[in-house]
Amino acid sequence: MTTSSFQTSVAVFALITLHVSALDTFIAAVYEHAVILPNETETPVSQEDALLLMNKNIDILEKIIKQAAEKGAQIIVTPEDALYGWKFTRETIFPYLEDIPDPQVAWIPCEDPHRFGRTPVQARLSCLAKNNSIYVLANIGDKKPCHSHGSRCPSNGYYQYNTNVVYDTEGKLVARYHKYHLYSETQFDVPEKPELVTFNTTFGKFGIFTCFDILFHDPAVTLVKDFYVDTILFPTAWMNVLPLLTAIEFHSAWAMGMRVNLLVANTHHVHLNMTGSGIYAPHSPKEYHYDMETELGKLLLSEVDSHPQNSSAYPMAVNWSAYATSIKPFPVQKNSFQGFISRDVFNFTELFENAGNLTICQKDLCCHLSYRMLRKEESEVYVLGAFTGLHGRRRREYWQVCTMLKCKTTNLTTCGRPAETALTRFDMFSLSGTFGTEYVFPEVLLTKIQLSPGKFEVLKDGRLVNKNGSSEPILTLSLFGRWYAKDSHSIPGGTSNLSATYLLISILLMIIAL
Repeated sequence: MTTSSFQTSVAVFALITLHVSALDTFIAAVYEHAVILPNETETPVSQEDALLLMNKNIDILEKIIKQAAEKGAQIIVTPEDALYGWKFTRETIFPYLEDIPDPQVAWIPCEDPHRFGRTPVQARLSCLAKNNSIYVLANIGDKKPCHSHGSRCPSNGYYQYNTNVVYDTEGKLVARYHKYHLYSETQFDVPEKPELVTFNTTFGKFGIFTCFDILFHDPAVTLVKDFYVDTILFPTAWMNVLPLLTAIEFHSAWAMGMRVNLLVANTHHVHLNMTGSGIYAPHSPKEYHYDMETELGKLLLSEVDSHPQNSSAYPMAVNWSAYATSIKPFPVQKNSFQGFISRDVFNFTELFENAGNLTICQKDLCCHLSYRMLRKEESEVYVLGAFTGLHGRRRREYWQVCTMLKCKTTNLTTCGRPAETALTRFDMFSLSGTFGTEYVFPEVLLTKIQLSPGKFEVLKDGRLVNKNGSSEPILTLSLFGRWYAKDSHSIPGGTSNLSATYLLISILLMIIAL
């Protein structure tokens, strides 16, 4: 055999091996964890006490990871803040932090735990992945030394980051992500720019971000649109907010709107409204969990397409305004009114009849609804609402929302307040809007905070419609749009006091110079 023919044979064999080893599906696992929290303190605990608490939480995760692996899971996501909770200052979080290196160093902490200093948490997580032959995502704290005389360096000489790490089946660190969009997390610093973190496996390409990141363009949208990831790993400590932002409601809608797999692991803390984990495919939820009754954790497993875009169930691309801009608006009722969802002023109109066609507008957004109820419940009131503008107290995110929702009571002033139960069933609905953004997330939330897999779909002209017969009683039916280009680009929350002070001084000096 000549050298060239031998090389060709090797290349062909390698391609065949790669094809055989690449998997069309994989078993995904997520775990909703009831965190063992530290005692509240204004002074830092010792590193030994911090490690003791983290090991108590890892003891639980160890059992779950082993259980998931025994059931065939190839990857597991654990929640944000799962090892130590969330109530800290910069000083009190410090004993819980470790220095997490860049994955390019090719490090297996389980085999070489002292290579980067004191890293007992990283070593144990690495061993959990290695010993169970499973990819493990965990959320821990990273510390990075900096020059205290530098303009941005915090006074303690360290940047502190909310961090996700991923270990492969050999226990090697393959991904590290520093959370960019902090939510009232003064114990952590904001990275200089959003990190775009991906890693490849035999069962697809994965991207990572954390909790509040999902509401912004970077890194969330960029990972899907520009880096072509198949699956997003998403640890979160998500506090549910009705009617539009419960975890299972919004996360399943994001997966459908972005047409990507989304593996969500939420922390479980009933008193803070933290629950709601899931394994979401682009066309429908695979598994989800919502529990406000117990203090128990929950493991979810499901088979997922490795490359969902190759699946016959992969949803078509949607022009979200095509239908709504092509029709003549339905008559606008004279008795429309304004109401609040959170701090946002919506325009509402009531669904007076058992069936009808309604339009409600706010500025350049018009929302159209066609509907038919099986029976109109006299004890319940539904409205169609529209909102376009900067959202909430922070006024950072530009929303466009069309929503049909059940009011809390028959008093119209309660429309937009949280309602958890409903009786009214619909055997037909069609919701659309004249959206100015291509990023729209379709939400359907049923009574008792449940999803509606297989009972609705989005048509390519942007209509959210029912299918397969009548629904269970509906709480909300929404098209949740994010117009990222109109966001107010302020500094993300969570920067250190020193950084904020420096920014203020810089602005004052500029004013004086003028």
